[in-house]
Amino acid sequence: MKNGFIKVAAATPSIRVADPVYNMKQLLRIATEASEKKVQVLVFPELCITGATCADLFFSEPLLSAAEKALSHYLSKTRDFDMLSVLGLPLIWQGRLYNCGAVCHKGSLLGVVPKTHIPNVQARYFTLPPSNEEATLCFDGKDIPFGTNLLFSCDELPALKLAVELGEDLWSPLPPSSLHAMAGATVICNLSASNELVGMAENRINTVRAHAARTLTGYVYACAGDGESTTDLVFAGHDLICESNTVLAEKRPFDTSSELILSEIDVERLSVDRRKKAFYQTEKCTNYRKIAFSLEKTETLLTRTIDPHPFIPSDAIECNCRCETILAIQSAGLKQRVERAFAKKLVVGISGGLDSTLALLVMVRAMDALKRPRKDILAVTMPCFGTTKRTKTNATVLCEELGVDFRCVDIFDAVNVHFRDIGHDPEDRNVTYENSQARERTQILMDIANDCGGMVIGTGDLSELALGWATYNGDHMSMYGVNGDIPKTLIRHIVAYCADEYERQGNQKIAEALRDVLDTPVSPELLPAKENGEIEQKTEDLVGPYEIHDFYLYYMLRYGFSPAKLYRMAQFAFGNRYDDETLLKWLKTFVRRFFSQQFKRSCLPDGPKVGSVGVSPRGDWLMPSDACAALWMKEAESL
Repeated sequence: MKNGFIKVAAATPSIRVADPVYNMKQLLRIATEASEKKVQVLVFPELCITGATCADLFFSEPLLSAAEKALSHYLSKTRDFDMLSVLGLPLIWQGRLYNCGAVCHKGSLLGVVPKTHIPNVQARYFTLPPSNEEATLCFDGKDIPFGTNLLFSCDELPALKLAVELGEDLWSPLPPSSLHAMAGATVICNLSASNELVGMAENRINTVRAHAARTLTGYVYACAGDGESTTDLVFAGHDLICESNTVLAEKRPFDTSSELILSEIDVERLSVDRRKKAFYQTEKCTNYRKIAFSLEKTETLLTRTIDPHPFIPSDAIECNCRCETILAIQSAGLKQRVERAFAKKLVVGISGGLDSTLALLVMVRAMDALKRPRKDILAVTMPCFGTTKRTKTNATVLCEELGVDFRCVDIFDAVNVHFRDIGHDPEDRNVTYENSQARERTQILMDIANDCGGMVIGTGDLSELALGWATYNGDHMSMYGVNGDIPKTLIRHIVAYCADEYERQGNQKIAEALRDVLDTPVSPELLPAKENGEIEQKTEDLVGPYEIHDFYLYYMLRYGFSPAKLYRMAQFAFGNRYDDETLLKWLKTFVRRFFSQQFKRSCLPDGPKVGSVGVSPRGDWLMPSDACAALWMKEAESL
């Protein structure tokens, strides 16, 4: 429950049709196992107490009476379980039979939810839910809330609001869970008896994923399996746990290795995501009855996957598709800007580093799309104190092989004259020493652009902007920044993708140069190189590994997570790759720099948006430059 994580489980017991006594033993055995594993929400299949394939036996009084007794027995035996569980069974209300989900908690029946949409195969036995929004059902001498408008809310974790739907309800044009979500439900429990067909498993996964994404819910889907009658249909026990568009856990059809799948749903993440979306701010679903329940405050043990690289798809094919899409967005944005600005040239500072390399590749695509000569791109390398032979060589090879106009402007003398003018000692390698070079380069690029009727294209990326790792009015400024919405970790993958594409096209020299750029340490090269010619100033030694910062950046901006939650997630995501001290050190650095450097982001040039996380002051991240970081830093310091 700590940090908004709730451990949930879906279970498919092996049952006997029309044998509630036997079936209840199986349910209790699984519930005991789930309780021992600290599960907080457990979902069983539709009609699991009797079996979903009882057919005309549902008219049998002994079966219905035994089902009620079995539910009473379950309640008495789970009184000490700190767990909310949902079971399927047939129940009678006002003389009619209903296919129900019973919500149980610590020996109490909190509510009963009837199935909304009755398929033809069940219409012979079951009735549509009552229209009475205040209906109650008498069970064991108590009036229990009965209806589809029940919302179960956790006292200790307000973000946890749970609702129930059954089987085919999900496949209806307007699933009940859509209304549940609009009423505030963050976790949907689906008790299903979906039979298996060719292609059904993929359809089921796609439907559950898409619906959970559309409703911004955690979705726990438990499906009937072994023991159901196979007279006409076969049931495979295909269970799923999803959080929005992500499948957290799956029990594949006919898998008998386990009856229980578990994972953790981050209800805090879902709640934050909803607050950012206007269509969830509604008062239309006000007829819901809210039923409170309590769970012990514990630190939920994480078993789910937390991706250490949230900007990068883990699947290689999907990653390549994302790279191609981003390149298309970048080049399309630049293409239109060139047309509207009537730019005669595109000017870029080319260093042989990752960011300027990607910017150059985007500019080439844009000019090709405009059917203009690549010589309309002017790439300028401006060596100074820290420039190494390796980076300069890569810049030269790329420009020559891509066929762009290439110019070298040595700024060594100009910067020394500037030092003399402002009275700075060149031996003092402070921030003035570094930033003077960056600002001199920007001045040269701007003046060259003026001279040729061109536009300066910015190269700075999202990671640098988040940390403020850019010289104000230096490399921070341009007429159009093509990389400003792309983090450093993703830029690496895009450049690698381009290297593979150029190699596939037979441009081996470009591919080799791009791969050497990838192998070069990230550096602004503002301090003199080592005696052996290697780069002295390595960015990640100074501000921390970009993969850690990109992790914090994604989850802080996308979901507003606290430093404590970011730290816990990073510990789990990175495992043994970084020790706790390292992760905490760079978390504090990230928080401190992110707040203190907002002024650089408040005046960013235009640039294309490519993802859900960005820092553009025109619609992505709006924050006062003088906002106080005390709350965040205090929490980080306390970890």
